[in-house]
Amino acid sequence: MAKDGNTGAARFLPERLTLPELRRAAAHCEGCDLYRDATQTVFGEGPSQARFLIVGEQPGDQEDRKGAPFVGPAGRILDKGLEEAGIDRQEAYLTNAVKHFSFTLRGKRRIHQKPTIAEIEACNPWLNAELALLKPEMVVVLGATAARALLGAAFKVTQHRGEVLELGEALAVATIHPSAVLRAPDRDEAYQGFLSDLRLARRSCSS
Repeated sequence: MAKDGNTGAARFLPERLTLPELRRAAAHCEGCDLYRDATQTVFGEGPSQARFLIVGEQPGDQEDRKGAPFVGPAGRILDKGLEEAGIDRQEAYLTNAVKHFSFTLRGKRRIHQKPTIAEIEACNPWLNAELALLKPEMVVVLGATAARALLGAAFKVTQHRGEVLELGEALAVATIHPSAVLRAPDRDEAYQGFLSDLRLARRSCSS
C-alpha cells in the first residue's frame, strides 16, 4: 500500500521500508513521465550495511536495458576509481538520483538527456528512503544532478570538490560524474582529479 502523497514517487513508497520492499515498489513507480519510455526502473544495488553510498545522476542506455546501475562505460570508470582508491565494492551501495532513463531519440540511438528539476524532485523520495535505510558513513555525490538532489540547488560541485561535507549523520564528498571523465579533453587529468576525490572519501571514513 502506498503512503500518502499526491505528487512524485511519495505515493508509491511501501508501508514497510526495507530495501527489498523499496525495490519492488519502485518497479511500478509512475511518479514522473520518464517511466513511459524507459525499459524499466533501475534501482540501487549493494549491501544493506554499506559504508559507502555512491549516488549518480540517472541510468544510461545500458543500465536501462540491464536493470542495474553503473554497468555501462561510466560504470567501468567508477569501478576502476573505487579499486584504486581502496573502496571495496562489497562495502558500496550504488544508486542514482533519478531511477528511470531520460533520453531523446537520434535516429535509432537513445541519447542521454539530463533530468529536469521536476523529475529530480519527483524521484527524491526513493533516494531519501535509501539514505535513511542504509545509514552510510560516507556519501559520494557524482555530478550536478546528484548534488542537487542531496545538497540543494545552490550547491556547486566545482566550488566544493576536495571538501568533506556533512549530510545528516553521514559525511559526503562531491565529485564529477565518471561520464565527465569520458567527455573530458584530457581524460587522464580528469580521471586523476576524480580519483583524488574518491581517495579523500576513503580517508575520511573510519578505518
